[in-house]
Amino acid sequence: MLLSRLFLIVAVLWPVAEIVLQVMTRAKRATSSVRDRGSHAALWIVIALALVAGSLLAARVPARIPVPTTWLLLLSLALLIAGLVIRTMAILTLGRFFTSNVAIQAGHTIVREGLYKHIRHPSYTGLLLAFLALALSMGNWIGLVVVVVPITAVVLYRIRVEESALMEAFGQEYAEYRRSTRCLVPYVY
Repeated sequence: MLLSRLFLIVAVLWPVAEIVLQVMTRAKRATSSVRDRGSHAALWIVIALALVAGSLLAARVPARIPVPTTWLLLLSLALLIAGLVIRTMAILTLGRFFTSNVAIQAGHTIVREGLYKHIRHPSYTGLLLAFLALALSMGNWIGLVVVVVPITAVVLYRIRVEESALMEAFGQEYAEYRRSTRCLVPYVY
């Protein structure tokens, strides 16, 4: 089926692009103030473990999501594409300030344009939508929970690390930005 092939193509190309992005945008200690506190490694480890565990459980534990497969796949594909578009827009908006590890660079400023007008961490919003899509595509409630809950938890930890680094670097200016925006979802959270 064309829909499942399209989903598979996007789902396979995405991690390849993420790995390239991670390698190319890793801040160096010599040119940046790296404040990662292990969150980069934790993110990758939790993602890998959650995806493997979720896939294995979805294949072995009968807990089917009661939605026709075609509709579930269509929803998954829409969420995956939306998540990747949001993540890409956020990364492009940050430009040189985007790093795969938490770091404050020389000349760093708080970006308040594009998606950053409304939310502080749109790249994570996109990332979480994409993982929700992968989990939904499994068609299993257990797989969905096992993928989404730990990945969301590690992303929230990563956000705390980033916000701490930004507060340390920008103080009152970042506190003001936090008061005027939401963390992940406009007007909600």
